[in-house]
Amino acid sequence: MNAFQWLYSDVVKEHFVNPRNVFDPEEKFESDAEGVVGNIKCGDQMMFLLKIENDIIQDVRWKTYGCASAIASTSMLSESVKGMDIRKAYGIKPTDIADKLGGLPENKIHCSVLGDKALRAAIDQYLEKQGRKGEFKGEDAVVICTCLNITDKDIEEAVKAGAHNWQKLQEATKIGTVCGGCKTKAEELLHEFVHIYS
Repeated sequence: MNAFQWLYSDVVKEHFVNPRNVFDPEEKFESDAEGVVGNIKCGDQMMFLLKIENDIIQDVRWKTYGCASAIASTSMLSESVKGMDIRKAYGIKPTDIADKLGGLPENKIHCSVLGDKALRAAIDQYLEKQGRKGEFKGEDAVVICTCLNITDKDIEEAVKAGAHNWQKLQEATKIGTVCGGCKTKAEELLHEFVHIYS
């Protein structure tokens, strides 16, 4: 056991060993919205349940099949959004959660993206139930290709539609066909989204 070195911060360890707000069917948690993302075949899937009143997140439950990083990230996210306005919660990024955890290893950052996506999916469902479908869509978009104004959301939608490699992504979005300066970041996102959706 002494030979084993914990590669994460003490905050990550605490949230992994004692995760907060984990869904328990026995509790009979009544949610106003549910978001599910990921692929159980890849070993990563996330469910986020929200109780919302007057656009404020009152309570949260979640369940994931994933690694220590995914569990700790989602636990921290669930604590962070309690009492938060849904518009503000919608804009939370994986890097925000990684910072609160004291950082994550570079090869584990992709594990933290499921929580914020499940959270946004749940908020989208809530808005749809309220007759406000798509109200926040695009607000959290980040421009990846400045030449063609292609965002991370465009890449995500292309992957959902079947663009699972660089060639197909270029065919779908034309990304990287002007100066090519966006290719590294775009390929990172492609890898993350393929991991989640394929």
